[in-house]
Amino acid sequence: MKRAAAAATVAPVRWRARVVARVATASVGLLDFLLPAGCLACGTWLPGGTARSLLCDRCRSRLPRAAWPRCARCHFPLGTGREPADGCRECAAWPRVLTRARYATVLAPPADTLVHALKYEGWAELAPEMGRSMARAARGPGGGEPSVVVPVPTTAKRARARGYNQAELLARAVAECLDLPMLDGLVRTRSGPTQVALPPSRRRANVKRAFAVRRDATSRLRDRHVLLVDDVLTTGSTAGAAAEALAEAGVCEATFVAFARALPFRRSNAR
Repeated sequence: MKRAAAAATVAPVRWRARVVARVATASVGLLDFLLPAGCLACGTWLPGGTARSLLCDRCRSRLPRAAWPRCARCHFPLGTGREPADGCRECAAWPRVLTRARYATVLAPPADTLVHALKYEGWAELAPEMGRSMARAARGPGGGEPSVVVPVPTTAKRARARGYNQAELLARAVAECLDLPMLDGLVRTRSGPTQVALPPSRRRANVKRAFAVRRDATSRLRDRHVLLVDDVLTTGSTAGAAAEALAEAGVCEATFVAFARALPFRRSNAR
């Protein structure tokens, strides 16, 4: 009797679930028909089967890659020559704890459009796809494997203006792909001008002592290898400042991964 009663109770629940799923599927199909999606990078119409993607296959294949050879530590392109005996100049001033940096693409069209859309236009839906490409870059050879993912924090004012911290959204996607825990372990201790508006010579001073580890996260980060996540890598000043804060809390090693790297000889439309 109990089994029959349980079955009688479950059957309507399952039926309602199937109805809700079918209505949801039909609604998505109707939305695709009435408001066909366009690629965020080029505006090309995306047919029904791919309308929920935000990037067309052509633009995805056009995401620019940095040339080889690259610096073993920061992956800055070395041109046609070998890495200098005294190391790469791009990462020479980085703190020792920041052992390597990786990125998925170069900050040039169409990658810069995606960065701008995520950071300034509210397209949070871009984060999962961008995060997956970052996870692939972070898996590359060189260095040990991180055990926890930490986003680079933004200021409270910028988070309120955007509605989110884009680095945190990317970090969640990266952590899911790598099957690692994500810990919001850093805080921004002071604000300053955005790094985008500053020349390279002033970026390091602008973020010096700008980060600290949360008190409740210290024990969970001590002696760990951290994967730091942000949207863009330019000079590494922000990554270095965040890594120094982690080192003071006992982190033994930090790897930095970004979606895009700004290179001085590549054109970008990002603002």
